[in-house]
Amino acid sequence: SGGAFGLVSRWLVHHSVISLIVKVPQLFLDHQPTMGYDRRNLSIYHRGGGGGNALPSSYRNKALLIIAATALYTAFLYHSGGAGQFLGTGPVAPDPNLLESARLGLSNMAAAKRKLEISTWNIAAINNNPFEYWITYDENPEYENIMTNIEAFLENPGENDVKVSEVFTEDMFAELEKRMDGVGWDNIRGYWNKDFKDRKIISGFMKDPLLGSKRLASMPDRITNTINVVGSDEPVCRPTVINMYGGDLGNLKLWWEAWEKFMFDTPLTIQTKDGTRTDPPYKMLQPIKKAKYPDITPEEEAVSLPLQTMCGAIFDAILVHMMNTVSAPDVWQSLKKTMVENLNRQKVPHTLDILEKVYVASDIVTLQEVSGSFIEQARKRALGQQYWIVSPGEMDAVRDQNSVIFLKKETFPAGPSAEITALVENSFEEGVAVPIAKGDILAITATDRDGIPFVVTSFHGDTNGLATKPVLSAIVKAMNSDSTLVTHKLVFGLDANTYEKAKPGKQQDVLEWADHYLSYGLTSCWGDKPNPSNYTTFNSRTYLQPQLNKACKKSDKRANGDVNPKDFILFGKKDFKATKTWKDNTGEKKYTEDMAFPTLNFPSDHGILATVLEPITTTEIS
Repeated sequence: SGGAFGLVSRWLVHHSVISLIVKVPQLFLDHQPTMGYDRRNLSIYHRGGGGGNALPSSYRNKALLIIAATALYTAFLYHSGGAGQFLGTGPVAPDPNLLESARLGLSNMAAAKRKLEISTWNIAAINNNPFEYWITYDENPEYENIMTNIEAFLENPGENDVKVSEVFTEDMFAELEKRMDGVGWDNIRGYWNKDFKDRKIISGFMKDPLLGSKRLASMPDRITNTINVVGSDEPVCRPTVINMYGGDLGNLKLWWEAWEKFMFDTPLTIQTKDGTRTDPPYKMLQPIKKAKYPDITPEEEAVSLPLQTMCGAIFDAILVHMMNTVSAPDVWQSLKKTMVENLNRQKVPHTLDILEKVYVASDIVTLQEVSGSFIEQARKRALGQQYWIVSPGEMDAVRDQNSVIFLKKETFPAGPSAEITALVENSFEEGVAVPIAKGDILAITATDRDGIPFVVTSFHGDTNGLATKPVLSAIVKAMNSDSTLVTHKLVFGLDANTYEKAKPGKQQDVLEWADHYLSYGLTSCWGDKPNPSNYTTFNSRTYLQPQLNKACKKSDKRANGDVNPKDFILFGKKDFKATKTWKDNTGEKKYTEDMAFPTLNFPSDHGILATVLEPITTTEIS
């Protein structure tokens, strides 16, 4: 039975039979010791053995009538495709009043010729190293000159591959040794004399894979590169090339004086899980355990604190030496200052400017990797007057990266109704590990001015995209588990982290992702089947970062970079259709293909994605 008549027929049979079935508790009340009933599943059971409490014939006849009606109804549901709903294997029966309200809302929206504009953007957490990724910097040709010269220095050092002791000198090590002895660490002069001082700075140190796997240089960099301190909006940076440090690094003497003072003489108050603590950075270092990093020897593990401090100093000295070799100090430091200002310090205001001036027409904005500071600043600006700015009830205070939703007040006058993130997270398949962190998912409900109930979700996928399919499944399961939520219309903006050419079993393929959302009756702003080469990211690492194995040559930025179709907006295939979709990596509603970003004018490594939806009416569906 199809079409409108079929729907009405099913509704009449459903309610006629249910009205009879739900009388069972009253019929059996005086004759059965126990029974259970809830609004989703009819559950009739009794205790006791045979022999006693036989039902009178009148009740037996009524009971047989009930059982027959139940059997007929179940058969009807199977015939019409609804048995799964009744038996608990599919969506619960929707609340008929809310279902009708949603239908009328879509009709009202269509009659008023209103559309829904939705934008999604992974704004990207602030990167403390302005040099880590290749950027497009057309305003200053010195940028590419410096970066290509650094690439050449590391790939073909030639006579520049000098001994470590010519950069991090004997005098510097002696001063460091005195400092480390003074704090009670074991002496490591043997490692300096017999090994490190005679290594070549590039082939023997920067490109030594074993040094990398032992984490002797990258571990101290990770811990002390940029330190957020209590009571300050500005972090404190270690004197090095690869962060926002603003002091003079024009020669190694200036660098060493600042580095030594920072590590040993600068107490910093930081927030920990147990409260606050105040220590100089050397006390923040952690031992490197062989159990986690098996390449480190037991002897190195025993002295890992002084050993990583020495290696960290050598690493920073080489970076300063390289920069001052390939470029004049005033040139590269001026360039860095401009990059830090635009890519780091002004990142939040710049991002807010784009949302406020360019995407102010959006009815829904879903954002990922959002900091607490960003949320506070957004609420204080014009955006806070125009939008309900919704953040997770449980924010990620450690990574400070959260998914956030903006709802336009004109479109959603009552604001958000409820947060259902916990319901989604509790709907993951049991026993399956899903790689998500606190703050990655935000799911809320809201009703628009036409009376359409929505579930709006923002999600930041893991690097390999392996959480993306399970998260969508959990959203659908959560909505289908509730007679109210099942009537809502889903709008899902996400950084799916899908790949054009995924590594099987290790990354999420974009076309497999499309098959997954189609299986739930959803489609995307890119249609049912997205073009795998319709990219929303283009970024690649430079040689000015600790993981040289991930560095891309200038000529390989496109081939070896992260150039993939990662961002999506999903919605019900029978609810809406996209009339216009665009992506943007300029902040001007335009996308420049084959351009690495961020740029000084566009502050994220993900493009903005936007779409305009119009409702599909019942007539169009039939």
